[in-house]
Amino acid sequence: MERPARQLLLSELRVRNTAYDVSLSCSLLTWKRRVSSPVYHPFKPSVCHSVPVSEIISVREEEDESSSSSSSSSSSSSRRQRRDDGSWKKIQESEGKGCRQAFTVSYVERCHRHRWRCAEVTFACRDEALRRHWVASIREQLAAIASRPRRLLVYINPYGGKRQGKRIYEEKVAPLFAQAGIDTHVIVTEYANHARDHLRKEAELKELDGVVCVGGDGMFSEIIHGLVWRTQADGGVDPNSPEEALSPCSLRIGIIPAGSTDCICFATVGTNDPVTSALHVIVGDSQPMDVCSVHHNNSFLRYSVSLLGYGFYGDVLTDSERKRWMGPARYDLSGVKMFLTHHYYEGTVSYLPAGDVIGTPRDAARCRSGCVVCHHNGQLRSETAERYEADEASDGESNSEWRTIRGKFLAINAASMSCACPRSPKGLSPAAHLADGTTDLILVRKCSRFDFLRHLLRHTSKDDQFDLSFVEVHRVRRFRFTPRHCQSDSDLELLDLRDSGKHHQIFSHICRDHPACGCAPAYSSWNCDGEILNHTAIDVRVHCRLIKLFARGIEEPAVFSDDHANPCAL
Repeated sequence: MERPARQLLLSELRVRNTAYDVSLSCSLLTWKRRVSSPVYHPFKPSVCHSVPVSEIISVREEEDESSSSSSSSSSSSSRRQRRDDGSWKKIQESEGKGCRQAFTVSYVERCHRHRWRCAEVTFACRDEALRRHWVASIREQLAAIASRPRRLLVYINPYGGKRQGKRIYEEKVAPLFAQAGIDTHVIVTEYANHARDHLRKEAELKELDGVVCVGGDGMFSEIIHGLVWRTQADGGVDPNSPEEALSPCSLRIGIIPAGSTDCICFATVGTNDPVTSALHVIVGDSQPMDVCSVHHNNSFLRYSVSLLGYGFYGDVLTDSERKRWMGPARYDLSGVKMFLTHHYYEGTVSYLPAGDVIGTPRDAARCRSGCVVCHHNGQLRSETAERYEADEASDGESNSEWRTIRGKFLAINAASMSCACPRSPKGLSPAAHLADGTTDLILVRKCSRFDFLRHLLRHTSKDDQFDLSFVEVHRVRRFRFTPRHCQSDSDLELLDLRDSGKHHQIFSHICRDHPACGCAPAYSSWNCDGEILNHTAIDVRVHCRLIKLFARGIEEPAVFSDDHANPCAL
């Protein structure tokens, strides 16, 4: 059993003219109302409150109410107008003279659906020396928290989502950063990949504690590609080699959601709320996260942190890119169109199963804050890293471990996280983990439209979406895909296929089972975190805990969930 933390301060202070015993330790700020009578009062508010010191945002001194300045007098009179009742006047006359020094503590307050808000409590002291002692002590404890950021580089995408990124940052986030004493250097991006290019070549990273992006998943992807590439270049690692072990990034990344879906933020925090995300940055949370590298013929293509989708999701993205003028609604229209066309694609999937880890893609437990699966598998991955690299050097992970599947697929998806979002609260792979060094490979074989619709609908229900005969899922640490006719896998020929005119017809390819008529497309495209890859034959490897976010995973205390027996949460 842990010993209680030693008290640093203990004083009798007043909150709203009520006496409280207020104590400060290295870990907790607690205020407990003094009870003048032993009689129980069921309708009185809670008599004891506690706030972790790590979740205190700031502390500030309040003005002396006894000041004779005109501004202070006007402020005092305004309060009398708002609270002009007999009991207040009596307290002001009898006790106010000795309790004029006050300080306010701002702290994190948890609300419904994983949202955080900034709450405040004001303590009144009897003298200035006591107030200074309290303020100095709290600030000293906050300064001692090494995980808190002091300097941040902020990128704002003014065009993402509903074009509200700049307004969201200036109105909701910037005031909180200023209140917490965080220095920021803000860059409003002017073109696609502006943030990526700036991080690769120009940004001075040595004096920073983190990078924050204000935008959607596309903006986050830019930050990943810039920061990971810069880290490998500084460490002398060749990113074009799929066999190279990438160096983890030292800087944490914050996401202020301002995009269309904000899947990454939803899966790591539990809500797409900018204030909540800003507070996670302020308190210095840290959530490790896996990153997949995608290569083609020993040439680097992209990094992925959420979804790699071939077939249905690749077709949806390709079609929606032609309808960007429609905004977020384009995804719904393209989804219906691709469902009706019902394409399947032939190819070969080879994968390296993650047989040495705990957990499976069909577990009932979910990846939550303090996840045991991520902790265990992450440690196991670190301990076996040297052996793993040696195996790779000797012609790659022992060919006997690789599994191969050939067939016709409606969709091939690799989910490195649940990919949950407000429209799909469970996501594509509900039991996927953020930092266990694996990805969930989901293969949807050729089936009828009705069966495929059943599979899609299960993303929004409580049913097991993998409990279908045409769906199989594997937890892997690496996989490769080769389309049936690999000789046509080039940028030019892929563009020719996409622009042939057949994809522009909503109800085309109804005769899908008659390849002799020539209407069957030979290739789909890979959807890599919302971006289209130029090649279909790819080699994907998971890099365990390559980056860290200003997050802590989705919290599941009793106030949020009735599932108290979740074995995934510490």
